[in-house]
Amino acid sequence: MDRILERYEQKSYAARQLAPTGKFFLECSKLTSTVEALQRNLRQFQGEGLDTLSLRDLQLLEQQIGNSLKRIRTRKNKLMNESISLLQKRERTLHDQNNILAKKVKTIHQIHEVSSFILDFINTFSMDKAERKDQTPSEHAQNSSVQPQFPSLTIGEVYEAMEGTNKEVQFNLNLVPTL
Repeated sequence: MDRILERYEQKSYAARQLAPTGKFFLECSKLTSTVEALQRNLRQFQGEGLDTLSLRDLQLLEQQIGNSLKRIRTRKNKLMNESISLLQKRERTLHDQNNILAKKVKTIHQIHEVSSFILDFINTFSMDKAERKDQTPSEHAQNSSVQPQFPSLTIGEVYEAMEGTNKEVQFNLNLVPTL
């Protein structure tokens, strides 16, 4: 009898050991069928193995592909709009920088013109002074009566005086060298 009980315990213990394995086997078979279904769907999305599908299955597949295509296009459009926005912002920044640089170039050009004018004036004045040193007093008296023409700067503004008449105010700044 002990032997019978011992065999019974061994068999029931073995049965308990196999029960979870059967559960794992069932779960493994479910996962295997899921993987096979996903692979079949992937092949169908790629256009392979469509011969076995019915009209309804083909319509469902077409609808799924259409929905996927809409999501892809939506995402693509969103990325393109973001890219366009960034490029427009960069364009505005570069345009502003270009305007600033153009103003700087214009200012430098004006400064160069003024400095060239001043240097020419100084050179002319220096030559005239050197020529006068070489002249005799009678020649100097003859040449000094003729004044060279220098540019003048006139700043004027019309304003209304207290009596109600318009008067023009002018400031004449003649650039005349001192001898």
